[in-house]
Amino acid sequence: MSPLIPALITDRLGLFFFKVFSNKDGQDSSAFTPYPALRLSPKTTMVFSFNDKLSEAFTVMKTESKIAENTPRHPLKDLILEVKNITKEVNSPEGPLTIVKDINLSVERGKPISLVGPSGSGKTTLLAIMAGLDTPTKGSVKLLGSNISLMNEDQRAQIRAKDVGFVFQSFHLMPRLSALDNVMLPLEIAGDPEAIEKSQIALDQVGLSSRAKNFATQLSGGEKQRVAIARAIVNKPKILFADEPTGNLDQKSSNAVTDLLFSINELINTTLVVVTHDLLLAEKCKDLYELSDGSLL
Repeated sequence: MSPLIPALITDRLGLFFFKVFSNKDGQDSSAFTPYPALRLSPKTTMVFSFNDKLSEAFTVMKTESKIAENTPRHPLKDLILEVKNITKEVNSPEGPLTIVKDINLSVERGKPISLVGPSGSGKTTLLAIMAGLDTPTKGSVKLLGSNISLMNEDQRAQIRAKDVGFVFQSFHLMPRLSALDNVMLPLEIAGDPEAIEKSQIALDQVGLSSRAKNFATQLSGGEKQRVAIARAIVNKPKILFADEPTGNLDQKSSNAVTDLLFSINELINTTLVVVTHDLLLAEKCKDLYELSDGSLL
């Protein structure tokens, strides 16, 4: 052993003792040093005598190491949305009315999900709560790492403006504005100096750059929805909520919008959460949740 290599000697709870033998004079010499290191001569050897407790400890460590080695590892899920025990009640002439009841679900980042169910099952209410447009009576919603159910409206609005996009069944376009101006609207409200450039890119992504100057009233239903999608993605949201995005469209336009939503989901690396009656659209999602009378089936 090189004399330059320190040997760390520890004496804890009588775990072990050592003897140092010198080969030079052939005599035994017992030694203990309180210092953190012992420098040995080239001819010095160390013999450790382990007691039963130390041997037992090493055996346990070896066993635990073997168990850990053979245990499958599951990576933590990267959740962008987590809903826990959500209930929404409203007052009615007949008394309290429960719209959604004790809903639990989670959404992984980049993994599109769909909510399906008959009219009146609570799909749109649940989507509004998940997106921070409404608040639950009970339960919590964690969106993008923040518990939005504890926030006030101004705080939720800041998150929506920055990281959330919306697509609605009825488009919600301003009829007296051009397609480009409709897409620019949220950026202009936010004071983005690159509003025009970003909106032109978004229109190009949905295939409507040639219709940028047309008023909303001059567009077909499918074109209006594509403008609405461009407006929803212009700020590159981390999560995109779509409420019946194909509900007002013919079959051809519906198929085109469906394909567009999923291509956009990959193009801008967002997470799609869609409420729909369209089973073809719903089945394209990674996870499908079905609601009935306000509860998940």
